[in-house]
This record gives sequence, C-alpha cells and structure tokens, in this order.
Amino acid sequence: MAAEFAVANEETLIIETPERVPLHFALASIGNRFLACAVDHTLQVVAIILLYIGFYIVADMVSLSATLQDAPKWVIALLIIFIFLIISGYFVFFEWLWNGQTPGKRWLKLRVIREDGRPITFWEAAVRNLLRTFDMMPAPFYSIGFIAVFVSAKDQRAGDLIAGTVVVREREAEAPTFDQVFAASVSDLAYRRSFRPTP
Repeated sequence: MAAEFAVANEETLIIETPERVPLHFALASIGNRFLACAVDHTLQVVAIILLYIGFYIVADMVSLSATLQDAPKWVIALLIIFIFLIISGYFVFFEWLWNGQTPGKRWLKLRVIREDGRPITFWEAAVRNLLRTFDMMPAPFYSIGFIAVFVSAKDQRAGDLIAGTVVVREREAEAPTFDQVFAASVSDLAYRRSFRPTP
C-alpha cells in the first residue's frame, strides 16, 4: 500500500507510511523558499559572470560583442550549453547530489522530498527544475510558481506538482528527555547509564 498524506494545518504535512507510521514534516514557508532561491540565483549570476570573464580573457581582451560575432558557431553553441547548464543544471545537480538540497536550501535548512516522504531521485530533481522556467513566468518574478504555491494544498509550485515533490524544513534531531530515557525498557540499561541530564 502506498504512503498516504494529509495536511494537518497550514505548516505541517503528515505522511502515513505503509506500516501506518505517521511522519510529520514542516512545510517550508514562502519566505524561506524565496531567500533560498535568491541565494541560488546569486550564485548562478556569479558563475555566469565568471564564465563571460573567462571567455573574454581567452578572446585576448577584444570587445565581447565583436568576439561573439566573429567566434565559430561551435564556440557560441558551447557557451549557450554552459549557460543552460548553469541556469537549469545547477538546481538539478545539487538537489540530486545533496539529496534534495542546493546551497541556498542548505543554508536555510530546507529540503526537497517526494510526496511519500522518500528522498528525491535524479528524475524528480530534473523534472521539477526543468519546469522552473515555466514557474518563473513572467520572468523573473515566479508569478506562476507563487500562484501554484498559494492554491496547492502542500505549497507546491508547478514543477513540484508534476514531479510529485514537496519542499520541507529540515527536522533537527532532539535529545531525549529525562522521562523518555527512564521510561525505556530494562534492555536499554547501557543507554540510561550514558544519559547525562543537563542541570
């Protein structure tokens, strides 16, 4: 049986696993998602600027516009591919490599997961981010994406709806309380001995 989900309130997503164990996830706020996106887009702009500077240096410091006009077609094609990889591949690469996080999301402690609570694969990362251009329309205001987030039950933009993903806040590990530790079974004696309650 597939995992079931429900939105408990405006900020919490509850996913029930096939074992009937509820998993609680805090949905990422629009503000945090915007800040994470701003960080990522800033890094993209820096990367594109460095790419142009490198191209400018290789072209012996000639006028950039003149260099682009005189450059072979394969050079222009390569430049376009690099820019595309920076714009679209950036999010796909990091979310796939970092298990649903980009530098911006990691800084804001956000993560993209599947609707069933499992980590995303390369496929989900690719689908949700190749549709980012559609979410950004009219560029660069993310108007479609914002509308989708407001009307969807799980705060998903169009890319998330198609890919079956959702953005959540990272769950911070919490130390067990004194009562929780000493309510454990006798078999956890070693665990109890290692417990040092804070004064």
